[in-house]
Formats: sequence, structure tokens, C-alpha cells
Amino acid sequence: MVLEKLSQAITQSVRKITNAIFVDKKLIDEIIKEIQRSLIEADVNVELVFELSQKIRNLAIDESIKGIEKKEQLIKLIHDQIRLIIGEKKELKLEKKETMLFLGLYGSGKTTTIAKIGFYYAKRGRKVCCLGLDTQRPAAMDQLEQMAKKANIASFIDKKEKNPIKIYETYKKEIEDYDLILVDTAGRDGLNKDLIKEISLIEKKLKPSHRILIMPADIGQAAKTQAREFQKALSIDGVIITRMDGTAKAGGALTACAETHAPVFFIGTGEKIHEIETFDPESFISRLLGLGDLNALLEKVKLATDENQQKRIEERLKEGKFTLLDLYSQLESVNKMGSFDKLMGMIPGLGQAKIPESMMVKQEEKMKHWKSAISSMTEEEIENPELIEKQTSRIARIAHGSGTTTGEIRELLKQYKMLNNMIHSGMAEKASQGNFSQQDMMKMAKKFRGKIKL
Repeated sequence: MVLEKLSQAITQSVRKITNAIFVDKKLIDEIIKEIQRSLIEADVNVELVFELSQKIRNLAIDESIKGIEKKEQLIKLIHDQIRLIIGEKKELKLEKKETMLFLGLYGSGKTTTIAKIGFYYAKRGRKVCCLGLDTQRPAAMDQLEQMAKKANIASFIDKKEKNPIKIYETYKKEIEDYDLILVDTAGRDGLNKDLIKEISLIEKKLKPSHRILIMPADIGQAAKTQAREFQKALSIDGVIITRMDGTAKAGGALTACAETHAPVFFIGTGEKIHEIETFDPESFISRLLGLGDLNALLEKVKLATDENQQKRIEERLKEGKFTLLDLYSQLESVNKMGSFDKLMGMIPGLGQAKIPESMMVKQEEKMKHWKSAISSMTEEEIENPELIEKQTSRIARIAHGSGTTTGEIRELLKQYKMLNNMIHSGMAEKASQGNFSQQDMMKMAKKFRGKIKL
């Protein structure tokens, strides 16, 4: 999970407050030290950490607030202050025809991010292409071409021309057929005059609707200087932070962007083409607090499934129907969505579960067995799993035909039943519509805690 150590420390602090009989000075000091240490390890600015600590300490001794338990006040304060230092949500709103200019230094992950963004919007019905104007880095054009193929979007490149303006002029008419144009530009080791001059010329010629800065999470607090310099030189509209999954210091980049008023639009959470998420501070904090993030999970499902399958699933959920065939489709999607541990972090009640890697591998194997078992069932059994529960002969037949055990079949039926109950409770429909609130997540975490077996 992104910022796993910070998440564990904050969750532990919240748990201490919840379980405490009295909120006294000793408890407050313990909590403050834990939060301070975890935030500093995550590379959050020391001044911000000190400010948060002082507010927690002041609230602990403030007896003027009535009507709310001190525990609830402290938990809300921790949530609100982390929300404040991470920044406000700002969506990247696109009109019918848009051009995005991507900026960044060497090694920031521009080209890969362009492909991810192209994949993300192509899945949402946009006609996307990318234009290669990085004539400085060796093999930049080759990489863009390869990544565009992975994303299944068009690419316009010239491996011989060294003038980016001439490349644009060559493809100007062709790219007009697309409603979203993603432009790759050259980087440097630092923001120097040559880079500013080149990007300024490109910006003046293309007149992009959005200027997006790409920054890796592992630069930490240095993100503040970089964001400020790019903002001053080129008036960036927002930031995409890459490599959020590979560093414990991502808090520095996030808080630095908030301090410089450079909104974070997306975060990269892995190397695969679909591993990018819109940045929603509220959902992000929910994951830090161990409450999961079903909205982000649903975004992953949308990227992993085709449009027809999406519509079918949404219609089935609205009707309150969920069969083993639907479960099979979801298992197929899960295989495309990345590692199991990342998905676990998005599910309420499981985000903070300490699960060994060997058990994760075991769970992935179990899912393969479940798929085989479903494939060995009759249409009637798939549509009415209750039939299987009542007849041991059916369970034995399915186990034998799929090379699994009767125990695995019973476990599959048990998990199906739990998911079916969730759907009929109305939670799934709220989630599918993007209306899953933090309160809903807390309710779901409480309801299903301990019921999902690995």
C-alpha cells in the first residue's frame, strides 16, 4: 500500500484513542510521538508536523468543547489535519477537444505516465493520441511508440527530426482528428534556461489547454522547489505524482504540492498500464486510516473490464442480482487489476490486515481454483448456487471435474453468499454510483470484519 508505515502508525494511534478509558496527558504524548515519527519518516515538512502536534495537544487540554466525546474530537482532528496538509481535491476537467502538455525532468516518468493517461481516458470513450516532441533523450520516441501500443492509442513520432516544432507541423492536420492529444516533451537534469526556452516555444505554438508537471514521489520535499519553479516559469495547471507505490517518503511530495498550491490530479501506483488513480484526498486518507477506498477499487474495475461488461455488471447490481457467473467475471477482472495486496488495501476492513506474502500467493491460487470450479458447473448451478449448497453430490461432482476439493467448493459458496448479502444491503449500488461515503466505509468495515477468509 502507498505510505504503508504512515498508515499503520495513524491507524494504531486512532485505535489507542478508541480503546482508551480516559484521554489523559500520557496517552496524548504517546499519540503525538507516534504521529510525529511516522509523518517525519514519510518526509512531511517538520513545521507542518509540529503544527499538527500542537493542535492535538491544545485540543486535549481544551475543556470548553461540549457535547462531543474527547475521543471523537481527537480522531476527527487527526483526520482533518492530515486532510489539510495533503491538500484539496481538484479534478482535471476536460472539454470536447483538449491538448495536454506534459513537463518534467529526466527520470520523472513522463512517457509512461502519458501512456497511462491515454489508456485511462480511452477507456472512458475519448479518441486519444500522443505526440512525441522529446528530441533530446535517446530512444524517447521508441519508448513512446511502445507504450502507446500497450495503451492501444495512436502515436505520432519522428525518430530523425531534432526540431520539435517541425515534428508538430508535420502531424498538425492528422492529430486534429483526435479529441485528446497528449504531448511528450524533453526533460533535463534541472530546470535550466534551455529547457524553459524549448518548452515555452512548444507551448506558444501548440497552445495546450493543460500543462501537467510529472514528478516522482521519491524526491520528497524537493517537490516544493520543483513545483514552484515550474509554476513560475510555465504556469502549470497541476501535477501527476509517479512511483507512489515504491517509496515511504511520498508524503513529502504530496504535502509539498499542497503548500505550493499545485493540485495533484493523478498518482501512479505501479508499473502496469492501468496502475494510475485520480487523486482524491478524502479517499486517500480513508486508506491511511484503514477504512479502504471502494471508489478507487471501482475505478480499477472500470479500467480492467470492457464497456459491455461494465454495463452488464451495473445493470445486475441495480436489479440486486449476483450469480456465480458474475463472480467469475469479477475474478477475471481482478487478474487484470494488479497484485492482490493492493486490492486488499482498498477494501474496508482489510486495508490494515497484516497478511504474509505467502498467504497472498495462496489466495491468488485459490482464486484460480474457484474459476475452475465455476467452469465445471452447469448453467442452472451458476444461476442458482443455492442448489449446490443443498446437495453434497453436486459439490463432489464439481470438485472432481475441476480438480479441486469439496472444501474449496464450500468456501467459494460461502464467499459468494457474503458478497450477495452485501449487494442486497444496498452497499454495492451506492459504491457503483460513486456515492460511497466515509461513513459507509466504516459501516462496511464493521459488518464484514473477520468474515472475508483468506
